[in-house]
Amino acid sequence: MKPIVQISLDLTNLEEALATAELALRAGVDWLEAGTPLLLAEGLHGVKALREAFPQTPIVADLKTMDGGYLEAEMMAKAGATHVVVMARAHPETIKCVVKAGADFGAKVMGDNLACPDMIQGAKELEDLGCDYVIHHIGYDERRGIAAAGHRMPSPLDQLREVVAAVSIPVQAVGGLSLEQAIACPKYGAPLVVLGAPLTIDADAFKTADGNLEESLKLICDAVHNQEVA
Repeated sequence: MKPIVQISLDLTNLEEALATAELALRAGVDWLEAGTPLLLAEGLHGVKALREAFPQTPIVADLKTMDGGYLEAEMMAKAGATHVVVMARAHPETIKCVVKAGADFGAKVMGDNLACPDMIQGAKELEDLGCDYVIHHIGYDERRGIAAAGHRMPSPLDQLREVVAAVSIPVQAVGGLSLEQAIACPKYGAPLVVLGAPLTIDADAFKTADGNLEESLKLICDAVHNQEVA
């Protein structure tokens, strides 16, 4: 799989999300993500608006589904999402329901191993249950809490190679990566590069960062697309 650049629209204003998405696609971004803040603010309307504005672009709905898996996935797929996210910490039956809905309504399923006691085993279980992708994810609150306690902030890169080696489906690394680290993910065998907080979005205010975002995104996209996946 060739490297893919995905931008997480972690915004709470639909107009701003649409403008950011348009800018990002001009810069070379491949996939759009309706981030959790956008889904909380706009729900299905936000996904429908993205689909209407960008009819050919893959759209990831970051639902972080924990229960009611079939209905949530069905609703998002019908609204225009091409990918939906289910949590590894959900009950296995919930993951199976999301996978079934994905098959029924034409959406791919991304399984997120956030907060798994064993991140590698969590990734394996997601693949075994039928997920199409693994999101290897160190959470925002977890990172900040550990750092506030005086410990080294964990990174998804710590176990990324092991997660990639443990599964046969594409892997995405998420959670506090620097710009350089995000661009380097394909070298770890993870072809799906996510840009969002804090690379192009202010993580605390959930707003676009200052500066020339489009030019920065173009440089990032070129750097990612010119790589081979390890």
